[in-house]
Amino acid sequence: MQLTAVEIVRTLQSKGHQAYWAGGCVRDMLLGITPKDFDIVTSAKPEEIEAIFDHTIPVGKKFGVILAIIDGHHFEIATFRSDSASSDGRRPDAVIFSSAEEDAQRRDFTINAMFYDPVADKIYDYVGGQKDLEEKLIRFIGEPEKRIAEDYLRLLRAIRMKNTFQFQYHPDTYQAVKRNAQYVTKISAERITDELGKMILSPHPRTAFEEMEDTGVLQILMPEMVAMKGVAQPHQYHHEGDVWEHAMRSIEALRNTEHFTQTPSLEVHWAVIFHDIGKPETFKVAEDRIRFDHHASHSARIARAIMQRLKFPRRMIDHVAWLTEHHMMMVQLIDMPQHKRLQWFHHPLFLELMDVFYADAAGTEPSNQDIYEKILALYRSDLADMPHPPEPLLNGNDIMELTGLTPGPNLGQLVADLHEQQLAKKLLTREDAIAWVKAHA
Repeated sequence: MQLTAVEIVRTLQSKGHQAYWAGGCVRDMLLGITPKDFDIVTSAKPEEIEAIFDHTIPVGKKFGVILAIIDGHHFEIATFRSDSASSDGRRPDAVIFSSAEEDAQRRDFTINAMFYDPVADKIYDYVGGQKDLEEKLIRFIGEPEKRIAEDYLRLLRAIRMKNTFQFQYHPDTYQAVKRNAQYVTKISAERITDELGKMILSPHPRTAFEEMEDTGVLQILMPEMVAMKGVAQPHQYHHEGDVWEHAMRSIEALRNTEHFTQTPSLEVHWAVIFHDIGKPETFKVAEDRIRFDHHASHSARIARAIMQRLKFPRRMIDHVAWLTEHHMMMVQLIDMPQHKRLQWFHHPLFLELMDVFYADAAGTEPSNQDIYEKILALYRSDLADMPHPPEPLLNGNDIMELTGLTPGPNLGQLVADLHEQQLAKKLLTREDAIAWVKAHA
């Protein structure tokens, strides 16, 4: 891909145009990070780009952006431009094609506004990006308020970039994010969700949430999370501190990569963040200790409300809510009979539930990871005995025909009970199942 990106620049230059790599790929290259993609800027107009390359898509032609597909890779090629004011806090009202220097001046942060000519091996830095990389600074280009007003997503991008690279804010950038935090409400929910997903999957999710809380952004997006701060926990079980501290330690635990056979999913990350979010509203002192009765179901309800508000995909909402709601049942598995455990072990989300439980345990001081290890041992031994759930001896239609039941809770319960009998190996044949249904309908 990199060699193709070099050839694109060489081709544009051979036609008499300026052409450089731009933005994140230049920043990453200077940081010693392998770029994931290569964006290219050029003096060539969109029509000229389309004429030079055989396979192009006008993805943002009115903004000067053409997608070129070369050697199976996708490259954004953008014409140098300067932007007019933005009335929607996202897109410029008008685009004026301009010079490389003017193009750099319109970008968000100095470290994202450098250009590199891979043919001449030369950096073009009009905004002090190299110096800020050396100082590990996140700094808006020019007037911070103006940069933010052009695209309010930059409030979240500033936080994400600061924590991804473990840099510091320039004081003007930090103050501008704090002063303008309320404008995150002007960002579409889908863009917020995407940016939050990148933060929670970043190498440092804890500091990202702490930065959002410090700048006031989290109070606006997820006040339910901020409510966890200062909520005490029973000291005999939680020496680590309040509910917020426990949640932060738990999300950090997902970075213990040597523990997991595969990278914990995005859904697991959100379930870990939300797993105790119901504790503030269930806090009480009873029987001489702090209690959070039924907090898991409250947490699932609150998680669902937050995710619906931010327009997460419905399937992801259901996924995260299920993990959140069931995170407290794990200890019960140890004393369950095998056939009941197998109902859980065969559930398609069980291993992700184990990931949530691991993070919960690792985020607790003293840790109760020994319980996690016991459940994992049971999981392995039980699945060695029954690696797959048995094929149903009877289906719902069979049972309705035998009993006269119609679809509803009673039928569902009978199907579940029949399945449990199979797992317990008490019913081995279809005839056994028919006799059992007739006796229990």
